Amino acid sequence: MFNILILAEENDKTRELKNRLSREGYVCLLMPPGEEPEKLAAQHTARLVVVDVGAEDDIPTLDTAGESKGPMLVAAVFRQRLAELGARDDVDDFVLKPFDVDELLTRIRKLAARAKATPPSDIIVAGDLIIDTARCEVSLAGAPIDLTFREYELLKFLATNRGRVFSREVLLNKVWGYEYFGGDRTVDVHVRRLRSKIEEFGQIYVETVRNIGYRFKRNL
Repeated sequence: MFNILILAEENDKTRELKNRLSREGYVCLLMPPGEEPEKLAAQHTARLVVVDVGAEDDIPTLDTAGESKGPMLVAAVFRQRLAELGARDDVDDFVLKPFDVDELLTRIRKLAARAKATPPSDIIVAGDLIIDTARCEVSLAGAPIDLTFREYELLKFLATNRGRVFSREVLLNKVWGYEYFGGDRTVDVHVRRLRSKIEEFGQIYVETVRNIGYRFKRNL
């Protein structure tokens, strides 16, 4: 899913924009602009935000994840606000008001395609499997997967090092810690449980390398 948040008053143009985006498969929400757009963007997990900026309104900053870049931002502004955009490197695109719906749609499509091609650094995508390391969440084909802490840490470590083979001893050290005194079978048990949760559709994610250990499949 690609969530788009439109922060604008509802009118004929914004309703048309929302409806056309929804028909194209985007998850689109239209709501009046608030005083804290970054919180709204985070709450709705928006990948792209369209903001209708009034003559006196501040152009918002949407850094919702600390040091990482927040959602892409498209601003609809009056011509007299163009000088402000020159000093902002966090506004990904803009249109002049009164905006043309077709032009704005084209700009949104291009940004969405770019965002899909380059997922955020805290998102690991492997086929239908998505690991959100910022939220410690895992989903498969859009459905959330309930993992234990160790299952999640094991999956994250393997997926972060996709294609590399790790022995059971190394996995114990990296995932459980040097002070853990459990045996190799601990890794095997957790891999088996993890597979039962994420490989239910027949797709193999964690491969066994005979006589060595495990790796996360490279080509997904």
